[in-house]
Amino acid sequence: MRVELLSNASSTGAGRTWNGGQGAFLVAGSLGGATVKLQILGPDGATWLDVGADAALDAAGAAGFALPPGQIRAAVSGGSPTGLYALAVHL
Repeated sequence: MRVELLSNASSTGAGRTWNGGQGAFLVAGSLGGATVKLQILGPDGATWLDVGADAALDAAGAAGFALPPGQIRAAVSGGSPTGLYALAVHL
């Protein structure tokens, strides 16, 4: 399973369905001082929760994670990012 979270973006993406399980969070592009965090929609259905420090990238790279089924997104904050791409890939 491959979930596209950002495609040539410079801001936070929309929520996407994650079927649950272990995955890799992959980020590429020019972060320009920004941080890209993997987030999951909380149990209230309104609050986005950071997955953890390992899934908060301030440079292109990858991080592992394990999540239950739900909505996930790539949240972009700070800096002047351009051309960001992010994926969640089921392992």
